[in-house]
Amino acid sequence: MDCNSFASLATFKLPSPCRLVASACCPDKDLVVLIARLGGRDRISLWKVQGSRKWEVDIATDDVPATVAGLAWHPDGQTIAVVHESGRITMHSVQDGRIERSLSINSRREAQTVPNVVGIWWFPGPSESTPAVIPDIFKRNGVKTGSALSILKILPMLDPLKEASGHVTATDLFAFQGTQTKNTQEALVPDVISQWPSLVPILEDISISSPVQTEENHKSGSPGSLTRKIDEDSLLVLADQSGGLHLFLAGTYCLGTIALPEGHPPLFVYKHPDQPVLLFHSKNPDGGLFSVGIHPMLINIPLLGTPAVREFARLSSAACELTRYVMSVLDEVKEGWLGSSSVTGAREIGKMWVGSLEKRLKEEYGQENPNVVFELTSFLVTGSMSEGLSDFIMSSDQTSERAIQKWDGAVTDALTKMCDYSSVRIIPALQRLHIVLDEIRGWSLMSHHAPFGLDTSDIMTCLDLVELGIFVSAWLAAEAKKELRTFKQFLNFLRYEMTVANMSGESQAFLDYDILEVNNYLMSGLMASQVDRWFTGSAPQFNSGELCTSQTPKSLGEALGLAHAALQDPSQTAWQPSVMCIELSELDRNLDALVRELATRCQRVFAQASPATARSAVVSVAGGAVLTKGKELGPAPENNCLFIHQRVIGDDNEPNGSLQYLVALLNPEGQSLLCLSKMPYGQYVRVAGGFEVAILECSVDTNNGGGGDLDILDADFFDDEVIVLVYRIKGTQGPIYVGTMNYTMLRYQRLESEKYVSGSSQKDMIVDMLQRWKEGHLVGGGVPITKCRRLSACKSGSISMAVNGRVGRRVVCVLGGDGVTLEVVDMEADEIEADEESGMEMVGRDMTMTEGDLGP
Repeated sequence: MDCNSFASLATFKLPSPCRLVASACCPDKDLVVLIARLGGRDRISLWKVQGSRKWEVDIATDDVPATVAGLAWHPDGQTIAVVHESGRITMHSVQDGRIERSLSINSRREAQTVPNVVGIWWFPGPSESTPAVIPDIFKRNGVKTGSALSILKILPMLDPLKEASGHVTATDLFAFQGTQTKNTQEALVPDVISQWPSLVPILEDISISSPVQTEENHKSGSPGSLTRKIDEDSLLVLADQSGGLHLFLAGTYCLGTIALPEGHPPLFVYKHPDQPVLLFHSKNPDGGLFSVGIHPMLINIPLLGTPAVREFARLSSAACELTRYVMSVLDEVKEGWLGSSSVTGAREIGKMWVGSLEKRLKEEYGQENPNVVFELTSFLVTGSMSEGLSDFIMSSDQTSERAIQKWDGAVTDALTKMCDYSSVRIIPALQRLHIVLDEIRGWSLMSHHAPFGLDTSDIMTCLDLVELGIFVSAWLAAEAKKELRTFKQFLNFLRYEMTVANMSGESQAFLDYDILEVNNYLMSGLMASQVDRWFTGSAPQFNSGELCTSQTPKSLGEALGLAHAALQDPSQTAWQPSVMCIELSELDRNLDALVRELATRCQRVFAQASPATARSAVVSVAGGAVLTKGKELGPAPENNCLFIHQRVIGDDNEPNGSLQYLVALLNPEGQSLLCLSKMPYGQYVRVAGGFEVAILECSVDTNNGGGGDLDILDADFFDDEVIVLVYRIKGTQGPIYVGTMNYTMLRYQRLESEKYVSGSSQKDMIVDMLQRWKEGHLVGGGVPITKCRRLSACKSGSISMAVNGRVGRRVVCVLGGDGVTLEVVDMEADEIEADEESGMEMVGRDMTMTEGDLGP
């Protein structure tokens, strides 16, 4: 066997000390995540395994120190889930590291505290079933024809939202690509939206145009459409220290929290590839690494296996995005009219004009309480202006042509946007939301959707608010048109009087304004605009259906009868002074408050229904949840355990179709042992007389016939057949080798013991294995390393390792103890050295197996 059986893919120095966690390798790309710490804050960086850095971001979004407690990759390799020590989980895009979504979990015991996350697993969705006989030629992607989502897909596209402008610094402009640390500040999202259970939005599916769309996005079979099923079927599982399992569909949509028995957090979680079943091993907090049951506990989640969960998640996501769309458009309209901390609103320009006139009249003409509206109205009616008003119009900067044009442009743009956005954005979005909520109302009436716990009355309240929002939005569009018309007349009045005041000779000025419209603006537009009421005051509570001019609403038949009679007798169409007029001036019309109330109520409906999946879960403790007290046959094994790893692989020969392998490195009484076991994996598998174990002494034969003890630094399962080990000769500081061992081909020996019944702990098994090995009932042997390579960069000290055993991506990343040297080994490529003498330095050479060896 050659000591350079594998090729070295890359060896490179890192700019600062980093950490490497076991889950750092991307599952389907040649990428690896490293964690660096600077100034009490962790940063994550993404590197190509060939040695180039793609990006580096600071995971903290404020001044609070941030520490990475764990990470997991989305099965499609497009998203990285980062667990913060504070309990916060952030989803980072693999493209640039930006935060796409933030998750938070609540303690099931104390809602005020956020429990620490002790485990994170991201499982792919069920494997694709056999294609249907009739192909899905319409590419519906699981959307039912006639459903709300199918209707949304065929509606005209809404205009995209305004993109948030990021703050660009000098570093962003002049730093070399990939060298600067990027800021991961999230876009400002209302709390009601951030707490809304939703999937990653696909805007095209709800007829909203994306801010940046390429031609490929519009083609059928776009990447978003093709990967949709995989994205929506993956399951992110988070375990907290208080014994709660938090489930997220596709990593974003909250499915609720499952309380584990006794509140013990799990050390290992496994999801059945094709069934809505989770298997897990809980740790006794009073015990060590091995104080877990041999047999797993089972969580059956029946609702997770039904299409209803995905359908409801899509509906919730559509409602969330439509509500967010309405809120964003309304905020943009409000900012353009009333302004913000960084933007001067069009409404403020008029107030500043009035303020300047009041200041001139007060300071220069001695008026203690100047009344601008009275001054202008008197001038409008009589044609004669006061000395102070004349001086202001003739000489003030506020009445210059440039200032008037700026005022005209700002108000015109704001009111035009208000009218257009209300008609072509807000109202259509609310109509789409009505379609979604109407389908949810149908769900609430169906018995087979009862697990979601939908309240029909709450949904009807949301529908009423949507209808009221459509009415108030249309009212806003009409009022904005009226306001713009009267404002234009007022400016025409000002321009005419300014021209008259500055005329000389035979020049003429033409009167082109309506005195009544100008007076209307002076009374209800200049000082306090009626448009302001759509953004201030209380939310409207009236019923739009009650605002009819008839005292007794008529049916359709009665209305048609009156119309037919009017056609026969034209005199009925004459003016009728008895027609009742409804006073609308006292009605509240705050559309902003109405939309926020609608968002709160809708979010509450979906947030109460989304945990239905977790509520349907059944935790079965029969078969392995009860932990027995381990036998004390010497020092507890966990006190000398360097690491322990588990892996479940599929095996059609087993009753449950799965086998569990366990590997642990122990150092009892100063002797290193690699202990392995395999057993059928499932809830109801009885293992009395069914354990198969192997004990390997950490030693191998060298090429000169002698033996050598190994110091195993780390080991992990590479795939369903191979374990990767990083080791060196014991008693030396180097060199360090990376090698492989086929754990499925070891000579496992059955452990006959009636004491092993369901519910025994791994501690019992390990203690009994060591005792039988000491007594000679179990035969040990050397480590059967099949291939190895001597590391060129990591030559001494401790190491950390991350592996990717996926076919086509089979690499091992080894980070030196200094944290700045990373070596990547390609486990699929062979490197043939011409010098045969180099084989003298290898460790783990092929050997002749003796009767006591456990090799193949």
